Amino acid sequence: MTQHTHPALRGLGSCLRAVGALWFFSGAVAHSTPAAEPARLMFDDFSYADAAALQAQGGWRMRSAAGHPGVPQARWAPEMVDVVADPQHGAQRWLRLRAQTDGTAAGTQQAQLCHARKYLEGTYAARIRFSDAPVSGADGDPVVQTFYAVAPLRHDFDPEFSELDWEYLPNGGWGSDKTRLYGISWQTVRLEPWAAYNQSHEEFGSHAGWRVLVMQVAQGRTRWYLDGRLLAEHGGRNYPVVPMSINFNLWFSPGGLLPASTQARAYEQLVDWVLHVPQQTLSTEAVLAQVQALRQQGVSQRDTVAPAQPPLPSSCDF
Repeated sequence: MTQHTHPALRGLGSCLRAVGALWFFSGAVAHSTPAAEPARLMFDDFSYADAAALQAQGGWRMRSAAGHPGVPQARWAPEMVDVVADPQHGAQRWLRLRAQTDGTAAGTQQAQLCHARKYLEGTYAARIRFSDAPVSGADGDPVVQTFYAVAPLRHDFDPEFSELDWEYLPNGGWGSDKTRLYGISWQTVRLEPWAAYNQSHEEFGSHAGWRVLVMQVAQGRTRWYLDGRLLAEHGGRNYPVVPMSINFNLWFSPGGLLPASTQARAYEQLVDWVLHVPQQTLSTEAVLAQVQALRQQGVSQRDTVAPAQPPLPSSCDF
């Protein structure tokens, strides 16, 4: 368990889940404001001096291992993850993920950041800035901007695979050119040839700008909120069954890159903060009140969620 003060003072089975769900929803489905700070939470507003502190102080890992998802043979580049100052409030900082491509696999770098694999039921939330256009180069590559929780796929159709996934596709991807935001609850998948079992919701149109994403996971259901608006509810066999890691990544959907060019196209995704509260379902309003309360206390990072026993590798370890 770790705690960091803001520099500017600003194997779980269905029976266990069923028992926990009774306690979850005993009068605590959605709170307008938090009565008190939860006994356990993970909060991070990424107010670190540099990227090295993400791991040393916050327990984050930058991915370097090759593999799914994204462009085959592209590089997952740790240097594409850093922290930057808010240009209007210099004491506040943001997590920044970058990805770039020249249209070739060798010229493509993608970014992924992973936290510990110890999260299951409760509330997941993040404030993220999505973008529709690259920060440099031509527009049109199928970039994917994400916030998600995941357990590793050990083999095809792994029954313990679990994933809850927000994906924003401003230039389309996954076989469609439509701009859309996905909310996806996964049961399992086979990568080659592709066969997936999940429930998804597609919110069409641009979602560029700062957005607050919330997932409530309890009593066999996942609920998906965008800026306080309920978009979807999933359940049944698509409910997560094992502890997951919290992740952000920025990558390119395979098969749709613009033609190769000497000028690389670069995209960015910014994250203001991330919050997880186990065993409680918080409304978006309650999430924002909790974040504000932590910042008013001068807390920029706090993690009182117990690690999994035995410790589990995160998705950046594969």
